[in-house]
Amino acid sequence: MTDVRNLLIRGSEKVIGHYLLLLASARTEDERRLYQSRIAREQRLLDELQGGVPDRLAA
Repeated sequence: MTDVRNLLIRGSEKVIGHYLLLLASARTEDERRLYQSRIAREQRLLDELQGGVPDRLAA
């Protein structure tokens, strides 16, 4: 199950990267807040995955 966790970690990192690009080009404060909240949510998920959440919960 470590492969699944690694896949999820890489996916979360990629999603965060995409949101950071969107955040950099945000035109309104609403867009910035939206992207910041999505980055924060994805970062929490990433932290849980890297912190050793059991494999059965990570999927």
